[in-house]
Amino acid sequence: MNIGKFLSAINSKALAAPGLVIIMLSLMILPVPPFALDIFFSFNISISVIVLLTALYTVSPLDFMAFPAVLLLTTILRLSLNVASTRIVLTEGHNGPDAAGKVIEAFGHFLIGGNYLVGVVVFIILTIINFMVITKGAGRIAEVGARFALDAMPGKQMAIDADLNAGLIGEADARKRRKEVSQEAEFYGAMDGASKYVRGDAVAGIIIVIVNMVGGLVVGMVQHDLAFSEAIETYTMLAIGDGLVAQLPSLIISVAAGAVVSRVVSDEDVGTQLVTQLFMKAQVLYITAGIVGGLGMIPGMPHLAFLFLALLIGGTAYYFQNKPPVTADAEVEAAAVINPDMEEVTWQDVVPVQALCLEVGYRLVPLVDKNQNGDLFRRIRGVRRKFTQDMGFLPPGINIVDNLSLTPTGYRVTLKGVEIGKGESYPDQVLAINSGMITEDLPGRKVTDPSFGLPAVWVSTSLREKAQGMGYTVVDASTVVATHLSQLLMKYAAELLNRHALQALLDHMNTEAPGLVDELIPKVIPLPILQKILQNLLSEDIHIRDMHTIFETIAEYGPQTQDASLLTSMVRIALGRSILEQIIPGSQEIPVMALDNRLEQLLLQSMQSGNQDGGGIEPGLAETLVTQTVRKAQMQEDLGYPPILLVPAPLRTMLARFLHRTLPDLKVLSQAELPDSYTIKVTNFVGAAA
Repeated sequence: MNIGKFLSAINSKALAAPGLVIIMLSLMILPVPPFALDIFFSFNISISVIVLLTALYTVSPLDFMAFPAVLLLTTILRLSLNVASTRIVLTEGHNGPDAAGKVIEAFGHFLIGGNYLVGVVVFIILTIINFMVITKGAGRIAEVGARFALDAMPGKQMAIDADLNAGLIGEADARKRRKEVSQEAEFYGAMDGASKYVRGDAVAGIIIVIVNMVGGLVVGMVQHDLAFSEAIETYTMLAIGDGLVAQLPSLIISVAAGAVVSRVVSDEDVGTQLVTQLFMKAQVLYITAGIVGGLGMIPGMPHLAFLFLALLIGGTAYYFQNKPPVTADAEVEAAAVINPDMEEVTWQDVVPVQALCLEVGYRLVPLVDKNQNGDLFRRIRGVRRKFTQDMGFLPPGINIVDNLSLTPTGYRVTLKGVEIGKGESYPDQVLAINSGMITEDLPGRKVTDPSFGLPAVWVSTSLREKAQGMGYTVVDASTVVATHLSQLLMKYAAELLNRHALQALLDHMNTEAPGLVDELIPKVIPLPILQKILQNLLSEDIHIRDMHTIFETIAEYGPQTQDASLLTSMVRIALGRSILEQIIPGSQEIPVMALDNRLEQLLLQSMQSGNQDGGGIEPGLAETLVTQTVRKAQMQEDLGYPPILLVPAPLRTMLARFLHRTLPDLKVLSQAELPDSYTIKVTNFVGAAA
């Protein structure tokens, strides 16, 4: 294999972390010369400064998402250097203060003036600042941030899914925002744990310094015959220098951690926020300059320092107060940002009505939160998929929002802003539905199933198996809402086929059968008439999956008439076999109710007089027709047959519209819609008299 290709295939960035870990392990195990130790100590200080500046210049905590891992690696690096330096201090410390390298010598002499007692005090103070103040505060902020981030996740997830269902964002944007929400919670949780590294590092630093001092004293006196005063001075200086050279980067990293977790997310880095929010108010600076100048006038005070600082603060205030004004365009833009309520009313203020919306009470929020094992979103996707497969077109997206005006366990479904269904669902219980064969009651909240109107009871989840053993149909809270939603989608399918959904259906047809749509629309019929025909079919629970047959029928009869009702009747005849398969699947014998001859003649006469929708039927006859049909339909259901009324073709549309108000489940078929291959079995006659 070519070595160049092999090296180019290796991701150098991916090798950075493993390489650093290997180096750190080597520092713990292998002896390191003082010169190499100086390089590693310098590298440690450089890394800490880079981390601090990166933390100060980030706009959002997620911009420095690797920070918890950086804390771990830098902490291990410092401890590795402590181990390596301890080995050199104890083995070579008797040779002088530069035995462990120039960096430790510089920290031991230059920074603390060569006084090891001062060094001990300075080291203790730095450790207290790092451990008790900065690290502890940053850890507390990270802990609270993690808790609030986790608590806010359900609301953020619902907002993302609501925007997605409303069409405000795409699937890619939704995935990105969900990932950011998850990463935010994981970041603060990781920071909460990573802060323990720094706290442990501070404790380890104290212990290592004590070990170096005591161990060096013993080694110097016992092995190298040094005097007590010489041994304690030499090894204490080396130990303190070693401790300080490790503690300083630790302090810098701790400040970076505090800066990352304590900032509020905005579009500005920390430095910009400090300048714009702390030094931009001239009045505050003038008052501060006056106070500082007054302190400088008090006898005994360092007048020069206070007066110089007062002049500096006052000059800063004067500068910001007399800054050149912004341009007119910038003023208008700033006013629009600062005072949005003063903007002119535009079309952006018009809130569009959602086609479909599911509103839930606050106790149902976990049902739509994946992090709390809520699976309602998955079930709703399944409902939409089944509707699409059954009815033949894609319904609008369902916008899910929380509504505090609802009861905690309540929900409601709206169509174009109008309520079409509502119910109650209890997340910590299951619904036991009585199909009519149960005689024994269960303890719980008795209700009516919102989907099918059957008696039901909400019971504890611990009673699920008992209820199933008694014959109840047991469903969970998500299934109750999803099933009810599915029923409402089927019921209002005609209204869901709006112009947008129809255009999407036609676009899909163009991919399946190129040219077919263009030949029909608008050459044969206009788009509104096609929409009305399809809505007529859907209003009587007839799917529109067989669009080829529908188009062919319209293409045949469209040039003769533009009447949507007549064209619907022609389409129904063409779909006759499909309609019967929906009603009685797999049966060639159709049990139907028929009209009495006298009633049939009366209704035909009513049709000839101009009545088309049943509204002009004589009131007594209309009441008798409804009463008889209801009774005969019940008899049909008692026999185990679906309620089907077979009528002459001219009466079908009128009776279907008229009887649908009372019997929504009644199927009204015309004789022309029955294919010759089916056998008719008349079980009842609907007569003019009882």
